[in-house]
Amino acid sequence: MGHNLETRSFLDEVRRFNNAGVLFDLGHPLLNRMAGTFVTAAGIGAVQAVSREACFTALENATGDETSMANPKKLNRFRSLQGETNRNSVEALVTSTGKESLQWGLAAGMYSGLTFGLKEARGVHDWKNSAVAGALTGAALALTSNDSSQHQIVQFAITGAAMSTAANLLTGIF
Repeated sequence: MGHNLETRSFLDEVRRFNNAGVLFDLGHPLLNRMAGTFVTAAGIGAVQAVSREACFTALENATGDETSMANPKKLNRFRSLQGETNRNSVEALVTSTGKESLQWGLAAGMYSGLTFGLKEARGVHDWKNSAVAGALTGAALALTSNDSSQHQIVQFAITGAAMSTAANLLTGIF
């Protein structure tokens, strides 16, 4: 790809990055896949967490009323942040962002590893692999929440299985 930096698009950069190979070489394709997926999803989780907090802070500052949304205290995961620049706010931001990044990374890495392992064990990649991987990942994700119950674990497992199965079945359609 003989493009110079000025004419390269973001999409070209992503394609080049994907064609470069794996992010890590841990000696086994399963470990490489899980580690790469973990890092990618953790970064996405961090960006999502910080942008959500920025949105809540902007909305609170624009309206001057914390009750303008349905229940902002429930939606806002960074409850100790008040738009301030003090040490507690920064610590709360880092802690909450780190936790959410870890949750996203673990879910993506676990799902990726399970689908890869099931494909290798069964010799085929089909909706059954996606359903099992989604269910196990959903249950594990429910266990990372502060108030996980048996009902929530089952609900997350069913949701994970349904979403991953639907994604697998719709892959070739769209």
